[in-house]
Amino acid sequence: MEAGQHFAEDEFNVTVEIEARERYRVLTFLSNIDPREKALVFCQNQPHAALIRDLINQEKTIPDPHYCHRVTADDGEIGEQHLRDFQDNERSIPTILTTSQKLSTGVDARNVRHIVLFRRIKSMVEFKQIIGRGTRLYDGKDYFTIHDFTRSHELFHDPAWDGEELDPPEARERKPEEPGEGEPPPEPVPPPSEEPRRIVRIKLADGKERSLQHTVQTSFWSADGTPISAEQFIKLLFGELPTFFGNEDQLRALWSLPDTRKKLLDELGEKGFPLPQLLELQKIIDAQHCDLYDVLAYIAYNTPTQDRTRRAEQARAHFTQYDDKQRAFLDFVLKQYIHTGVEELAGEKLPPLLLLKYKSLPDATKELGDIARIRETFVGFQRWLYG
Repeated sequence: MEAGQHFAEDEFNVTVEIEARERYRVLTFLSNIDPREKALVFCQNQPHAALIRDLINQEKTIPDPHYCHRVTADDGEIGEQHLRDFQDNERSIPTILTTSQKLSTGVDARNVRHIVLFRRIKSMVEFKQIIGRGTRLYDGKDYFTIHDFTRSHELFHDPAWDGEELDPPEARERKPEEPGEGEPPPEPVPPPSEEPRRIVRIKLADGKERSLQHTVQTSFWSADGTPISAEQFIKLLFGELPTFFGNEDQLRALWSLPDTRKKLLDELGEKGFPLPQLLELQKIIDAQHCDLYDVLAYIAYNTPTQDRTRRAEQARAHFTQYDDKQRAFLDFVLKQYIHTGVEELAGEKLPPLLLLKYKSLPDATKELGDIARIRETFVGFQRWLYG
């Protein structure tokens, strides 16, 4: 490969293979799913499907050696057995299958939660068939996720998919009538003034009020799946939080370490307060630019929220204990944190972050030291965000 040479998407894993690129895509995908949910990964060809299978099994957090298998035409009867095991909704292993063409059609697997596109899909027919692998209904499954690394989703814009795009009903209602022949055009109507944001205040059992955005439209559910209002959800959360931490210092200690933060979020999810619902609360309490820590502290203790930019500045004030290369890496991490949120500080996000900044793990360790030292730096600085 010559320096500066460019390749089209279709050439990757056909005429040129860059394992670091594929590993980064695998790490990105794995860091954005529940590792227990079933997924189909569509690859460029059979060797590419084998490479992706191997990379997934190297980077997985589930210890089972049969977590990911390849199912292609060359895999014969053993591939068919992997497919039958995958289709069995009573079995959780294998959890991920990689393929090239074989699984585009005819896969009756109802519990597929993720469709991953590692090759460009050009045919509308094949695109519909692949997307259809995720549309089968299953108990507790009311959506699936498409992870598109190749811009294949642009096929959704084809009017042949489901007709021409229509204006929303309210826009059609506001659209002025065309003037008749010889009639002057109507005077332009000034846009309506923006409706002032309405705030609703609820009083919790501690006797203090919490403010909610009344205009935010969203849905919440109780632990048994019953739809409830945002106010009911917050009251339930307020009642449960003391079972997880006794005061704000304990919350801060749990939240300052990736492992205990993840454990807390997992336990909250098991109690009926999953991460997507907590993220919705950020909108409800006007804290979209804050940390999820602020959501929990505000609900539990009425603590004022603080946006992520200020938290990052607070952490940077302690960077004198790090050398220049460590500071450069941590500054990069903080920029991702400000842009995305606390999810970027999870332990499993470290490898993708290193690849994003340094292109390869050997280059990262050359700059920052061994992986143990890098992880210590990555975990250790986080306490300054909440101190």
